[in-house]
Amino acid sequence: MRILVQALVATLLLALPASAQCYADYRAQQGNPVRFHYGVSELPASACGNAQAAASHLRPRLQQHGWILVDVLSTFGPEGLDSRRERAGQFHLRF
Repeated sequence: MRILVQALVATLLLALPASAQCYADYRAQQGNPVRFHYGVSELPASACGNAQAAASHLRPRLQQHGWILVDVLSTFGPEGLDSRRERAGQFHLRF
C-alpha cells in the first residue's frame, strides 16, 4: 500500500505544469517629450519563444504607464537575466 501511495504522489508531482521563468527585453517610447527606454520584463511561460505573444503581454502593461512598445528584442530564461540588469537600469523587471 505504501508503495502505491508513493507512486501516486510521484505521478501527481510529475503531472504539475512546469513554472519555467521567462523574460523579454524590449524597447519602448513616450511621446511629448520624446523618450525611449530599454527594459526587461517577466512573461508567462506561454509567451516564451514567441515575440508576438510577448508583445501582447507587454503592450498593455507599458500603456498603463504611458509607454508605447516599440519592439520585443528577444525572450529568454533566467540565465540571461543578470547580463541585462545593468543595461535595463530602472526598467529591469519594472513592467
